[in-house]
Amino acid sequence: MHLVILSPEAEIFSGEVKSVTVPGANGSFQMLNNHAATVSALEKGAVKVVTAGGEKLELVITGGFVEMLNNEISLLVSGLEGA
Repeated sequence: MHLVILSPEAEIFSGEVKSVTVPGANGSFQMLNNHAATVSALEKGAVKVVTAGGEKLELVITGGFVEMLNNEISLLVSGLEGA
């Protein structure tokens, strides 16, 4: 899967990933390869990413939106906590 994380200021991450866990408006959920098409609002919370190489990344976002379509994930965040 390919993930792009964008904020109003810059591209935060772009690359191949194994999984992404996001703080959805109705609770946290994980997206894996071939996940159903999804669009969701995001709440303040942790975004957890496992890259294709197995590296684990965690960002705390202030909110935003996520779209998953055809193994392409676009994560649009309003800001990062502590940034």
